[in-house]
Amino acid sequence: MKKNLVRLAERPAPIRLGYFILSLLLLWLPLAAPIYLLVNNSNLVSILTMVLLYGLFIILLRLWGKHVYQQPQILRHYGLEFTRQNGVDLMRGLAMGIINILILFGVQGLLGWLVWQEPKVFLLKVILEGLIVALGIGFAEELLFRGWLLDELQRDYSQPVALWTDAITFAILHFIKPLAVIIQTLPQFPALVLLGLTQVWGKRWHRGRLGFPIGLHGGLVWGYYIINVGKLVKYSGQVPDWVTGVNNNPLQGVMGVLLMSALALWIRGQSLKN
Repeated sequence: MKKNLVRLAERPAPIRLGYFILSLLLLWLPLAAPIYLLVNNSNLVSILTMVLLYGLFIILLRLWGKHVYQQPQILRHYGLEFTRQNGVDLMRGLAMGIINILILFGVQGLLGWLVWQEPKVFLLKVILEGLIVALGIGFAEELLFRGWLLDELQRDYSQPVALWTDAITFAILHFIKPLAVIIQTLPQFPALVLLGLTQVWGKRWHRGRLGFPIGLHGGLVWGYYIINVGKLVKYSGQVPDWVTGVNNNPLQGVMGVLLMSALALWIRGQSLKN
């Protein structure tokens, strides 16, 4: 058994990825099935099954690193290390993310494309909720895409191939939805690819640590959460929604793509200096 696992490390990346995903599903499905059958609240079902899936993902990662690659500290290898520097990176990324969101909406406000409004809900509650949600999403998606997936790709392929494969996969997997929803949200695909590229460059800029990508991802989500859930803006309709964002989603508009392009180019430049 151990020899087979060691040999797995020598197989091509697509086969390794397939083995890992199949193993994860075999562990998750028997535990998730009773939840789907016994719990009637669809939101609770989604939360419970996703928490279970991600918990098993982290457990499997540790086993994968120990038995396939003989790396018992695989999470540290991915860049998930609990150090002061990684904490500073996380805070810097968080600040950069929320500042960029404020710039995006601030510019549109100055141009008269939206109007700022008094919050209709208790804003402090929204801010705290948003921070928890944003850090959870940032942690989960960055460990998955810029941790495990990027590492598997870099073991077999050149840095440019790994970079683009990781970014495009990241964008595609955000479209596992009904066809009608995919068509409706398709305009955000370029911005998601740009975000994927930015996060890989951000990790390389910070010498392989995940703190900055987690923080930047979380900051972008946090800023949008506060503005959207807090109902802080109202669009004036002076320009088409494909400029500001289809369905009020800035990633589905020209302005969001321009923001992500500028951010991606700047972080790429920083990574090349490293």
